[in-house]
Amino acid sequence: MSKDAKKTGPEVQTRITKVGSSFQFRIDYEQTKQLPIGESVHSDVFSVGGHNWRIECYPRGVFLKHKGEYLSIYLKHMSRTRSVKAIFEAFMMDKDGKPCTEATRRSHVREFSINNNDDINDDNVDWGWSQFVKGTTLENDYITEGHITIMCGIVVIHDSPILVPPSDIGIHLGSLLDHTDGTDVSFTIDGETFRAHRAVLAARSPVFRAELFGSMAESTMKSISVHEITPATFEVMLRFIYTDAMPGEDELGDSSSEILQDLLAAADRYALDRLKLMCAQKLCDKVSTDTVATTLACAETYNCPELKSKCIDFLAVQENFHEAVFTEGYALLVLKFPSITAELRKRVRT
Repeated sequence: MSKDAKKTGPEVQTRITKVGSSFQFRIDYEQTKQLPIGESVHSDVFSVGGHNWRIECYPRGVFLKHKGEYLSIYLKHMSRTRSVKAIFEAFMMDKDGKPCTEATRRSHVREFSINNNDDINDDNVDWGWSQFVKGTTLENDYITEGHITIMCGIVVIHDSPILVPPSDIGIHLGSLLDHTDGTDVSFTIDGETFRAHRAVLAARSPVFRAELFGSMAESTMKSISVHEITPATFEVMLRFIYTDAMPGEDELGDSSSEILQDLLAAADRYALDRLKLMCAQKLCDKVSTDTVATTLACAETYNCPELKSKCIDFLAVQENFHEAVFTEGYALLVLKFPSITAELRKRVRT
């Protein structure tokens, strides 16, 4: 920064507002007309990318050699902790509140370095444009009700040479299911036994936590019998509890909609909210005339409003409705939820 520049912070009204990923810096320009060259007004300090920043504006320019004919704008790095590389972009908003043309848009990459001493070196922590916009252009095109607005975007660039691999906790926890080491509870379903770890189940499901560590009889049982769920569904659910992952489409097979409906019911039973939503999402993608009735019944039974809406919208199409009514699933839907099917018939007729 030039020796001409003074940062005395005059009493000029300014406001910094975050708009999306950018910052809107609004200045009462009428109040700045009496400022000398090299005197700045600045925004409040704000944070981007773990660093603190401030926008500094020199309404009559930062250098005496420019004779007060330009507005200057700078980005100041306010953190004393470490250096950082960032992209700084700035542009004016015109009188109609629209972004300016490329003629007054500026962008650059800058590395802001912090010295180890107590004083911040301005040459290291400031960067911007001394001739950002000419004063005559500013007054003709960019002043609205005595104010100017500058949009500023800051993107911090992380150039770490250390590549961190993605999380593999699911792989390691999933491997626990493949061994009996450390298991302290088992579940028996239709003659099949599944061994697991109480702590893992309790951490993932409030229902398992109440069952295995609460006052229920199961809390003291080594083996628990489970009913109204198939071994295949329980196995998939158990795998999800340990890995937080759903099986792939090839693993689900041809009866994927039926498996997903069963899995959604199990997720609802054990309060596995994320699994329940994932099942509902996949079922939304699989809605057809063959599956819509059973899917709708599932959505209504287990309180999945988005999935229910998707099914009803699908059946509201007359052609889809006329095909679906001949499926076994629709007959069961009529028996279980007559009010829904009555409303559907009314919608199709209208």
